[in-house]
Amino acid sequence: MTASRSKRSWYISLALLLGLAAAGAAWIMLRGEADIPLASAFRTLFQSDPLADHLLASNGRIEATEIDVATKLVGRLAEVVAREGDTVEAGSVVARLDTLSLDAQLRQAQAELQRAQRDREYAQAIVAQRESERQYAVRELRRLQELDKKSYVAAEQVDQARTNLTTLEAALRASRIKVAETEAAIAAARAQTDRVAADIDDSALKAPRRGRVLYRLAESGEVLAAGGKVLTLLDLSDVYMVIFLPETVAGKVAIGSEARLILDAGPEYVIPASISFVAARAQFTPKQVETRSEREKLVFRAKARIAPELLERYEPLVKVGLPGVAYLNLSQEEPWPDWLAPKLPPWPKPPASSSD
Repeated sequence: MTASRSKRSWYISLALLLGLAAAGAAWIMLRGEADIPLASAFRTLFQSDPLADHLLASNGRIEATEIDVATKLVGRLAEVVAREGDTVEAGSVVARLDTLSLDAQLRQAQAELQRAQRDREYAQAIVAQRESERQYAVRELRRLQELDKKSYVAAEQVDQARTNLTTLEAALRASRIKVAETEAAIAAARAQTDRVAADIDDSALKAPRRGRVLYRLAESGEVLAAGGKVLTLLDLSDVYMVIFLPETVAGKVAIGSEARLILDAGPEYVIPASISFVAARAQFTPKQVETRSEREKLVFRAKARIAPELLERYEPLVKVGLPGVAYLNLSQEEPWPDWLAPKLPPWPKPPASSSD
């Protein structure tokens, strides 16, 4: 009987403890309009020892580099291949603009090129004709000059031959200038052809790098201006948590120093990271990060970046917008505590075989 009462009392005590813990977590999150992540709230309640002096905790959210895929030209969107959530490879076509007008311009430019090439052939033929006429006029003038020495021809005939040679030489120079003009016309037609071909190539919108489609901003049939956004991609090789460092700490944090991330979605896991950026100027703490009193303090924005090779392995699990807590070790001599030892989720993406 006594054992049964003792067991019942133990269950009641455990239930009361859990209820108080839940209420305390809710109070911590709601106090002063705070937006404190669950991982931070529950760790505050259950962690037996306070955070060591050489450790710093800062709330943040997982973010990734966003890339906009936009049009270079004005046009009607013919097709959007990628959908939200799709993973696209670098250089893959994700959307296409209608190219009917550009195809017509390309045919016109190609026709202009062919006409310029025919004009050059005609101009070269004229040059050959003028050169032949000039050579005949040179020989004719020499014969008349020999005859003039023997007084067999009149001086007027020699003058006419000399004038004819001068005229033919001028015509030869003019025909050679015409050839140069046709060469320039060919170059211009080629440039026009290349430009239109480049516009057609730019009408196929390609992913600048590998990433996941975050937003699909336009649909087939829409007319977009130059620079119109079609998709927004997340670069899953550049994922980080934005945190805010107090003024007294920012100077102690070195670029490349280690960090540990604990997300609300998986508080049992500890993700290794490193500091990749610390802002050069201080700012007030953003509203969504801390309590009202904390928002009145100046802080330095920083990024705790997850290693690309780790991201590649766990790519299916990578999500942006997840809140959590980043921990920094401000001492080079003190080790990380055991509860901040890296611990990763159990179902990673298998690494690619080296023989592939």
